[in-house]
Amino acid sequence: SMLQTYLLDTVPGLVPEDIKQKYPNDKTGQINTLLGKNPLLFDTYLKGAIEVDVDCLCDGKETFVSGILEHIEEAGIHSGDSACSLPTHSLRPDLVDELERQTAALARALNVGGLMNVQYAIQDGTVYVLEVNPRASRTVPFVAKTIGRPIAKIAARIMAGETLENAFAHYGAMPDPRNPG
Repeated sequence: SMLQTYLLDTVPGLVPEDIKQKYPNDKTGQINTLLGKNPLLFDTYLKGAIEVDVDCLCDGKETFVSGILEHIEEAGIHSGDSACSLPTHSLRPDLVDELERQTAALARALNVGGLMNVQYAIQDGTVYVLEVNPRASRTVPFVAKTIGRPIAKIAARIMAGETLENAFAHYGAMPDPRNPG
């Protein structure tokens, strides 16, 4: 099928080496059995990577990064089982800038109206997007308390049609999430 050809020929990096070695010339037999009716998705574990959660508010045009939370445990531990630090404690300023840039670009591209959470992994200075959730995440209450602004209420105003600036104006100036409190 086309999926096997795609996996084996077009983007050979998607198929792990052990599978390629086990089935070096097989494009339909064993690999087709492995795939069945569902495609296989292969992830690479990013050893020693730092996981970061970024929460933002967006009105489709303007974005405010409300919090950048650095996980204490390395990437791969479920975020519900990990501890976080806000502000970040080990990230270089240029990496924080890049996280803010990528988050704003994703929010605009997805035309987010309200809250968005992005989970990143950073390994050796390279930023990887793990997951994008155009919704509130479990970190929103923590971020709201830390920066002293009702993030969920602001998001609700944006969802009702207010601009980011107008929605924030009801609750004071936009704080600096790099230096909360």
